[in-house]
Formats: sequence, C-alpha cells, structure tokens
Amino acid sequence: MAREQLHVLNALDAAKTQMYHFTAIVIAGMGFFTDAYDLFCISLVTKLLGRIYYHENGAAKPGTLPPNVSAAVNGVAFCGTLTGQLIFGWLGDKLGRKKVYGMTLMVMVISSVASGLSFGDKPKAVMTTLCFFRFWLGFGIGGDYPLSATIMSEYANKKTRGAFIAAVFAMQGFGILAGGMVAIIVSAAFKAGYPAPAYQDNALASTVPEADYVWRIILMFGALPAALTYYWRMKMPETARYTALVAKNAKQATADMSKVLQVELEAEREKIEKLDQGKGNDFGLFTKEFLKRHGLHLLGTTSTWFLLDVAFYSQNLFQKDIFSAIGWIPAPQTMNALEEVFRIARAQTLIALCSTVPGYWFTVFFIDKIGRFAIQLMGFFFMTVFMFALAIPYTHWTHRENRIGFVIMYSLTFFFANFGPNTTTFVVPAEIFPARLRSTCHGISSAAGKAGAIVGAFGFLYAAQPTDPNKTDAGYPPGIGVKNTLIVLGCVNFLGMLFTLLVPESNGKSLEEMSKENEEEDGTVTELRSQGGRTVPV
Repeated sequence: MAREQLHVLNALDAAKTQMYHFTAIVIAGMGFFTDAYDLFCISLVTKLLGRIYYHENGAAKPGTLPPNVSAAVNGVAFCGTLTGQLIFGWLGDKLGRKKVYGMTLMVMVISSVASGLSFGDKPKAVMTTLCFFRFWLGFGIGGDYPLSATIMSEYANKKTRGAFIAAVFAMQGFGILAGGMVAIIVSAAFKAGYPAPAYQDNALASTVPEADYVWRIILMFGALPAALTYYWRMKMPETARYTALVAKNAKQATADMSKVLQVELEAEREKIEKLDQGKGNDFGLFTKEFLKRHGLHLLGTTSTWFLLDVAFYSQNLFQKDIFSAIGWIPAPQTMNALEEVFRIARAQTLIALCSTVPGYWFTVFFIDKIGRFAIQLMGFFFMTVFMFALAIPYTHWTHRENRIGFVIMYSLTFFFANFGPNTTTFVVPAEIFPARLRSTCHGISSAAGKAGAIVGAFGFLYAAQPTDPNKTDAGYPPGIGVKNTLIVLGCVNFLGMLFTLLVPESNGKSLEEMSKENEEEDGTVTELRSQGGRTVPV
C-alpha cells in the first residue's frame, strides 16, 4: 500500500540553497577538520618524540620511536575512532542526532588539549598519556562520522545533497593545510629562537630542551577550531527527518525547520498517524526484511570503505622515501630536530595542496552532476592503474632521473582517491538507509573503513619492509618489499571496483525514495513528489 509523503520532507527536498546550509557545513565539518589535523600532525610529532625521548648516545642517526611504540601512538586513535563510529552511530538513531552531537565535539576538544599534557617526564609515562588521550580523541572523531553525514543529508535538498555532504568531508582538506601551516610556523619560530647544530655535528645539542613544547603546541592547537563551533552545534535543531519519521512528531519537525530554513510549512498530524500505523517499515537491523532490502547495500558500503582505507592509509608509508629520494627532506642526521619538523611539514603540505585538497573539491563540484557511482568507480579504476604503473616498473622509478615522475604518479593516486571513493564512501551510507537506522548503518560502514585503515597503516608497514633482513628498518622483520606491496594494493583497488557494483546510485533522489521508507509490505511505492518524480527499483 502506498504512503503519503510528509509536506515538511517535500519542502526540505525542494528547498533552495540558503545560508543555513553553508553554516551547517562548517559546523558539521569541524570534526573532520580536527580529524585530518590530528592525523596529519602525528607523523611530525612521532619523529620529534623519537629524538627527544629515545636518543641513544653515540648512535649514528637520531632516535626514533621503537616499532611497538610507534604503532601504539599512531594506531590507538584508529581503534578509538572505530569504537566511536559504532557506539555514536547507534546512539544517533536511539537518542537523536542532536543529543549526542555536542558530546562528540566536547570529547574531541578535551582529548585534543589533553594529548599535549604528560603525567611525568619519562618516555613510558609520556607515551602512555599520549596513547590514552589519543584513544579518546579518536572516539570523539569516530562519533562525528555517522552524525555529521546523517545530519547534513537530512538537512539538505535532494538537488545538492551530495555536494553538501561531500563539503563536510572536504573540511579534512582544510584540516591538513592547517596542520601543515601550524607545524611550519611553530617549528620556524622555535628554530629561530633556539638555534641548534645538526645531529652529526653535536648529537645532544641538536635537540634543544624547548623542542618538547613544539609537539605539545602543535597537537593542542587542533582543539581550537572545534571548540569555537561548539555553541552553534548545540543551537542546531534536531533534523526534521528524525523528528518526523523516528520520533513521530511532525509538528515539532515543522516548527524546527521553519526556524532555520525560509520555507512555509504546516504540521500534518494525520499523515504522521498513518505512518505510525504502517507495518512495512518497522523492521530492525538484524531482521530478514532489512537483509532483503538493504543487505547488499550494507555489504557494498562496508566492503568498499574497507578496501579504500587499506589502500589510502598504506600510501602514507611511502611518503618519507619519496621526499628523501627527490631531495625535499635531507638525511635526518644532517638536520637538527626542529629543522626536520619544518622540512617534513613543508613537503607534506605541498603534496596536500597539489593533490589531496583539489581531489576533495572536485568531488564537491561534480558529485551531483555525474553521480556517486561513476565517481567511485572512476576513482578505484585510476588508483588501480597508478598503483600497477608504480609497481611493475618499480626499479625504473628508483633511478634519480625518474623520481619526479614517481612523485607525479604518487600524487595522482591521492587525487583520484579523494576525487573518488574516499569521499563517496562517506556520502552514500548517509543516503540509502532508513532514517531510524541511517546513523547506525553509516557507523558500521565507517567502522569497516577504519578497520581497513588499521590493516593499511600497520599490516603494510611490516609488509613493505625489504626481503633482505639486513636492510629492514630497526626492529622490523623482513617483508615482501615495496614493489610487491604496491602490486597487492593495486589488487585491493581492483576489488574496490568490483564491490562498488553493489552500491546504488542515489543522485537526485529523495532519502525516502532511496531507503524505501514509503514502501509497504506488498512492495508498492508511493509517487513521492507532486512534480511527477517517481521511484525506481534499487
């Protein structure tokens, strides 16, 4: 039996783009700003921590974090994020988006500030404190994934919904640039104020005591933009779709949307009562009905996000080798501690500016024109091509005269990751599931992605080690080598292309049309729009 569509939801889908939409993008995007800022800065911080806390007298090279400590410092935030995605995703559907939205931001702000503090000055105490607060930082960031995506999708009109959700995710680009700029400014200021010799000239004096402030300032600064948006986040009303379809309060949904969007709305008590009485759409996550309607969709969103993050996060492993190879970063023993932070921050910022950030915004501009499916398939295709193009003639790229070509190819894989599945895997789960399960399903999909990030960042850290035991990094067992690792990653990207076929196209369709929330048990679907638009099978 067909159901009528609530006028408040029709109005949201047809609403013109207004200032409030852009305000919502900034408010929702600050969590991703903090996420990218933190992930970007931690690679700089770990190198500095190695010099400060793991210096060995008489060693030819500066101190570095032992493999287990490095894995803990980098990986604990991923574990926190995965946990936060699942828990806050579920809470977003149970309690409402608004009730838990401010909570995630506050956890991020407090943990970000606390990451720069230490209980004690010994290496073990500093690392334990850092890991503890980075877990909770990740926990807060994890909650922002399903909530920000769901809130933006439920506020947006159907014509520009993809661009709005993608713009929230693209705030990561600004987080990366901000992280680079803060690291460059702070390290340059301390470098000028506290000159030091290179490590090879005077190992002990190359790391000035004041360098201990540098990593703390860099980490803590990430909390500032998020804290500034806390007030506006708490002022955001609950989304109309949650209030009307889950809380069953059309009058409140109408009142909330009238305050923030310039649309004339009337409460529709009768339609809500009809929706409440319907029996086709009260199935839960662990039911045969969900499996029948959305099982393949959930498999598609989780598998593609998992495979994407395996490839995306493992790419970072090759940055230090690339930067060193093309001369952007000299050997560590030829620099002092602050010079190394400055050089690496500058190199990573250039890569981000030229490839990572443009990729995000290409998706924002094109996602509602060519669709999510096409962008995701294209992104995985080109990532596969470039990975194999780097891997098969790998020895060719290692020659000095070919290194610039290697950097260009490497940058293009990042560009097509962002103008491709890195953004679309975030957008699609917020559009294709029912309102009462939307946040939960997005949390499950994004948690699968973070599981892939853990595999990519740490599994491949070991896999990329040379096969010769004498050439491995300190503390690591022999691996399969960089060439074979790149071939494996090319295959991972190819699998991503195949699993993309399970993901439906949501471009230009209403959320209710995609989630089939107007479909009864007999399978009939209402015509959702008075303009003549109708649903199609998904």
